[in-house]
Amino acid sequence: MTTQNGSIITKFKLVLLKLLYPCVQIENSVLFFLLFYIYDLSILANLSLIIMVDDNTAKESVVDEIKKEEKEVKEEKQEEKKEEEKKEEHKEEEKKEEKNEEKEAKKEEKKMKAVYYTSYGGGANALKHGEITVPTPKKDEVLIKTEAVAINPLDLKVQHGSFRPLYPKGFPCVPASDVAGEVVEIGSEVKNFKAGDKVVAILNSYVGGGLAEYVVAKESLTVQRPSEITAAEAAGLPLAGLAAYQALTNYAGLKLDGSASDKNILITAASGGVGSFAVQLAKYGNLHVTATCGERNIELVKSLGADEVLDYKTQDGASLKSPSDKKYDCVIHCASSIGWSTFSHNLTTHGKVIELNYSAKSYWSVAVRKVTFSKKQLVPMSVSPKGDNLEVLVKLMKEGKLKTVIDSKHPFDKAENAWAKSAEGHATGKLIVEF
Repeated sequence: MTTQNGSIITKFKLVLLKLLYPCVQIENSVLFFLLFYIYDLSILANLSLIIMVDDNTAKESVVDEIKKEEKEVKEEKQEEKKEEEKKEEHKEEEKKEEKNEEKEAKKEEKKMKAVYYTSYGGGANALKHGEITVPTPKKDEVLIKTEAVAINPLDLKVQHGSFRPLYPKGFPCVPASDVAGEVVEIGSEVKNFKAGDKVVAILNSYVGGGLAEYVVAKESLTVQRPSEITAAEAAGLPLAGLAAYQALTNYAGLKLDGSASDKNILITAASGGVGSFAVQLAKYGNLHVTATCGERNIELVKSLGADEVLDYKTQDGASLKSPSDKKYDCVIHCASSIGWSTFSHNLTTHGKVIELNYSAKSYWSVAVRKVTFSKKQLVPMSVSPKGDNLEVLVKLMKEGKLKTVIDSKHPFDKAENAWAKSAEGHATGKLIVEF
């Protein structure tokens, strides 16, 4: 801008000089005096001398001044041209640098080990070990170096195609959603975590991503992991723990503060992942708990807090009748293949069955209950990932009031073994893959 102003002023002066040139022939000309005054006040000092010299000397003086000004204008134009050329060169250099950075980024694109499948079905045999790109956390996400992952029955259902065409969103698909590990990078808007924090997180259960060396998780679904809790214990908590907690509180409407001590509940498949947490949480809430499981797990379920335990293979177990002849205010139904009529005989007038493994048949039963105005309810439930709920469970675990029952741990390079065992359907507690 300064250069432009200077150029304009110089050109103005040049015009004035050219106007002055004829005036030098007019001795003591008033116009000559005024034009010189407008052109530059400093010339007044020499004005008397200029008027006193002959015409030729005056002419030469003005001509010299004109040439001088023309030279300055030319030099200024050259400087402007050089500046423009420099700007163009700088732009070209920036473009080259951007291209080089893109090339370097591609070269430095980090890879990680992962377990994935490339089509529906196939079970454990369809799982493949390979390398994929390390994900980049979005502004509200954290990048976690995985230490332990839990395998859930839901993961197998997604692989089977139970939710197609919605899930999985594409292939290859990296399964599993319950992870524990260490934060290594955070998004630009993450406030509650930093690199080095030990955490537990739940991913989108239908999308997965857990069976990999690194995962990205929403900050809102990530919780600090106290040193008292191991990675394996933490990884087993999210989906199963949230299912148990929400079944009791959100769906059954029970409070776990000890005020519902007069309530009787039944928990089926109590030795499984959800069931084992449900027994502990119910007992923490001072509820009377009746539970079902296989004979080999009866003592385990009692140790978790169950007041009564039924072997589901016996006649009493199959009928779900309480040994103390109590009616159930609520059933947390974690098993499958039990008809409504079996529950109905054992429920109180306003009893509820909270069904985790629901199907189309479940919704038919719900419709029938409504049409017949039955006060007894069948309530299909689905888990809602909630960070605040997960914080409650982690706190209880830190205090020793809740624990993860672990069936078995498997190294990452043998993750398919954990998958196969989950498919068998008889795991006691959680199946964990460790890195």
